[in-house]
Amino acid sequence: MIRILLVDDQPLIRAGFRALLEAEDDLEVVGEAGDGAGGLALARELLPDVALFDVQMPGMDGIEATRRIAADPRLSGVHVVILTNYGFDEYVYEALCAGATGFLIKDTEPDDLLHGIHVAARGEALLSPAVTRRLIAEFVSRRPRPAAAGVGRLTEREREVTALAAQGLSNDEIAAHLVISPATAKTHVSRAMTKLHARDRAQLVVFAYQSGLVGPDGGRPGR
Repeated sequence: MIRILLVDDQPLIRAGFRALLEAEDDLEVVGEAGDGAGGLALARELLPDVALFDVQMPGMDGIEATRRIAADPRLSGVHVVILTNYGFDEYVYEALCAGATGFLIKDTEPDDLLHGIHVAARGEALLSPAVTRRLIAEFVSRRPRPAAAGVGRLTEREREVTALAAQGLSNDEIAAHLVISPATAKTHVSRAMTKLHARDRAQLVVFAYQSGLVGPDGGRPGR
């Protein structure tokens, strides 16, 4: 059973999501809140598998709530998915940097929402490889690039798998590309995430662009 927390300042939105989610046998809505502070408190109390946070709310917004959840070791099993009306924008980018697993547009198709919940519950990045990589690269290119302190801790193979993960490849696809076993690919990805203190694959993608491991076109610089 996947336990879900709904956080949105519009009661009608919450009611619609609850009705859709609770119609599924393997999904359970364990709590609701109308702002980020309330959602954060419930996340700490209920420890849901997935927390759906509206990106913009009065008081504490979804970005700040995500940042606090990501910073709390007790909430490492809570996967935050950002809800937005507008698709990928700077708010969503900030949320991914803060530790969100991914994002969903509120008017997404019901099947896509349900699929997204299952993806997030597994701790996988809920990102559209083609569109999201391009837009992450766009936002990164507008800002001064931070010092890539974590890159030096990665082995060359770990840098390769991080770059490939940023291109949207799954562990099986990384394994095929590098001619290694899927288990080995998974191990390299996990080690890279540990060294970079990335909660999940979404943060690994953001780091790859911020650090310059991949360029704006999704490829490794100089290759």
